[in-house]
Amino acid sequence: MAAAAAASSELLMGWCLFGLSLLTILAFCWVYVRKYQSRRESEVISTITAIFALAIALITAALLPVDIFLVSYMKNQNGTFKEWADANVTRQIEDTVLYGYYTLYSIILFSVFLWIPFVYFYYEEKDEDDTSTCSQFQTALKYTLGFLMVCAVLLLIGAFIPLDVPQKRNSTEWEKVKFLFEELGSSHGLAALSFSISSLTLIGMLAAVTYTAYGMSALPLNLIKGTRSPTYERLENTEDIEEVEQHILRIKSKCKDGRPLPTRDRRNLQQLEEKLRILRRRERHLEFIEKSCWTKFCGAMRPLKIIWGVFFILVALLFTISLFLSNLDKALHSAGINSGFIILGTNLTNPLNMLLPVLQTVFPLDYILITTIIMYFIFTSMAGIRNMGIWFFWIRLYKIRRGKTRPQALLFLCMILLLIVLHTSYMIYSLAPQYVMYGSQKYLVQHNMTLVDGQPGNVTTYVPKVCDADAPEDQCTITRTYLFLHKFWFFSAAYYFGNWAFIAVFLIGLIVSCCKGKKSVIEGEVDEDDSDISDDEPCVYYG
Repeated sequence: MAAAAAASSELLMGWCLFGLSLLTILAFCWVYVRKYQSRRESEVISTITAIFALAIALITAALLPVDIFLVSYMKNQNGTFKEWADANVTRQIEDTVLYGYYTLYSIILFSVFLWIPFVYFYYEEKDEDDTSTCSQFQTALKYTLGFLMVCAVLLLIGAFIPLDVPQKRNSTEWEKVKFLFEELGSSHGLAALSFSISSLTLIGMLAAVTYTAYGMSALPLNLIKGTRSPTYERLENTEDIEEVEQHILRIKSKCKDGRPLPTRDRRNLQQLEEKLRILRRRERHLEFIEKSCWTKFCGAMRPLKIIWGVFFILVALLFTISLFLSNLDKALHSAGINSGFIILGTNLTNPLNMLLPVLQTVFPLDYILITTIIMYFIFTSMAGIRNMGIWFFWIRLYKIRRGKTRPQALLFLCMILLLIVLHTSYMIYSLAPQYVMYGSQKYLVQHNMTLVDGQPGNVTTYVPKVCDADAPEDQCTITRTYLFLHKFWFFSAAYYFGNWAFIAVFLIGLIVSCCKGKKSVIEGEVDEDDSDISDDEPCVYYG
């Protein structure tokens, strides 16, 4: 009874923190989505869908430190299991986390392949004139069925694809690789779910390489460089207005005698009038910003922004160095591409892989650091999306702007962030492989004592050692997260090469961001395809 009570207490501690994180995540998602959604085109269903999609992704990511905490808390620092942590209790804890992943991953599949596509196409049809609600529903359902077919194909492939690891020498190393692949189970349902989620994670990797890697360089450098002065921008804009007005007057002067303008002049006149309209809209925005108290407050906070920018660039460099060392370790010491570059032990350690197990000894410092890393990836991803927009190859689909993001763009944004957060689990594994696999677990290694005269003694002692691939199977518990990430070796191999691409894009983005000048204080707020109605509610979040 006492052991069961202790087990329940330890289990409750981890899940209580997870519950607190859940409430914080819901509040954050609500504020985040409301901040970016258009005030003129907001829709209740699209808002709820966007909040839910982002929240479920962050909740899934929050399960990672819970998983690591639970496997670590079953053992003492001396390498022995706690009294309550017998085989049955250990399996019960593992199953609890596993069922949590089943539930959350199933909801993610439901969101990605059914809910979000249906809501997106429903509101896409709503933009068309003379469409009834019934027609919108039918069209949205028709396109959503295509997504459901893709989901069905992924589930079928995952259920029946062979999972055998290619044989390579009868070595102990490859036996351990096979054990990792078989540990999570061989049920077709689990394999189908894992394959589908891994496919989405692969798409998330592409999004992370595109947006997160660039955002990690753009966000801190934009904070450090700041924006241009609204006063100087307004003066330049006024000069541009005067210049365009003079061009327009010169063209119009050609038809004072009643003669029609040539085709070329009419085309130039239209272009100049459109440019004048945009410049006058810029004038209104700049005038509002120049007089705004928020701008004065941002000016006073400029030193703090520089400090944050320096901090973020140092964090980005820390992540990049840790990722490089981890990937280099896999390249030199992993079991090879046929195992998905699984690393059996850490040979080239990195700063984060050393820091996280140390922080885990003081609960909940490691939880806080993992949460900070996830939120950092979210903010840098958002910075990358805001700077680049949402593209389909060379076609720009949507722009993301505070208070002006359309419902469809908001759904696209949260879908991309959902996929990026899915990939975050593997990113954290790449940054700290030993921590994600075993946490702070230790196991006992037999050690023979040496007597004073230098001869081996008969006294045998046991020395605690950090868990690694050499540990006996019954002495160290592998996290469910790690096993999910490595269920299919070819996905792990793709993630490995994706990490190299991530590092390359970050370095390219760093060079590009350094070469670019200061951004306009109204960067992205005034575009050619905006209507003048959007000036009715100027955004105050500049600077």
